[in-house]
Amino acid sequence: MKAILLTAPDVLELREIPAPRVTKPTDVLVSLKAAGVNPIDTKIRKRGTFYPEQMPAILGCDGAGVVEAVGSGVSKFRVGDEVYYCSGGLGESGTGNYAQYAVVDENYLALKPKSLSFAEAAAAPLVLITAWESLFDRVNLTAGQSVLIHAGVGGVGHVAIQLAKLRGAEVYTTVGSPDKERLVRQLGADHPILYKQTNFIDFILDRTGGKGVDIVFDTVGGQTFFDSCQAVKVYGDIVTILEPSGSLKVARDRNLRISLELMLTPALKGLTEARQHQTRILEQCATWIDEGKLTIHLGQTFPLEEALDAHKLIESGSVTGKIALSID
Repeated sequence: MKAILLTAPDVLELREIPAPRVTKPTDVLVSLKAAGVNPIDTKIRKRGTFYPEQMPAILGCDGAGVVEAVGSGVSKFRVGDEVYYCSGGLGESGTGNYAQYAVVDENYLALKPKSLSFAEAAAAPLVLITAWESLFDRVNLTAGQSVLIHAGVGGVGHVAIQLAKLRGAEVYTTVGSPDKERLVRQLGADHPILYKQTNFIDFILDRTGGKGVDIVFDTVGGQTFFDSCQAVKVYGDIVTILEPSGSLKVARDRNLRISLELMLTPALKGLTEARQHQTRILEQCATWIDEGKLTIHLGQTFPLEEALDAHKLIESGSVTGKIALSID
């Protein structure tokens, strides 16, 4: 099969390698039609994988395709089913989705939303899980609460807006241009903030009578995380998908609860139940997508052999929505 291999730090090569095979009772062989591209892929490409002793590696955590074969113990899927998932791609041998085939345990697969193309479906899993775990599992967002979601047109941000609205929240979000403002309004955002023109802290404090929002969801990191502490109400919540590095004095003074979200933890720690929870997230989101309650904004698609170009676009910081690789 054709696959993009990480052969050394910062080196991606298109190669012909043997296709994986079903070896365990719960294995499912997926003929991949598309793979999602995420910022974690670019970071692994540059710094190396979580399993350096198992190089070369196939990157790509997200995939969508058609079931080609199943193990003797598989009960949830049959040949011909269309599936999507977030599994592999962190450097462990025998995993990864920048390829024509992948083997995935049936417990980590969900049926693909019927209304999505394979490319759209492949773009969805990691960001859906990240947004769900951040807003629902970490801070238990409830109806009537207010939330600031940074980078509202980003991969995580654009689905976070929609999940927050499905919970009945009032959504503030930061965007960089009028075109992006229009997009987040279409997604349901109540208060887009053009952060290049307007200080988001002042905007929120003005709209909330100096109180601040109940929750901030930080998908940007750096100084944005620390600035956001001033926009959360006293005893409020801030959840971030980046690692804070700096003084937490403002957060402490305001008695904020800080939550750290890394949706890769279950895979890295071998937490089977947590991974199955993530599968259930994908199952519920597939239902909402097919009901028209949730959409995936696919900004651009590249052919498999142009994976590095897809990485470079993500690294440029100019992506709206998600990026996927199409696989013949």
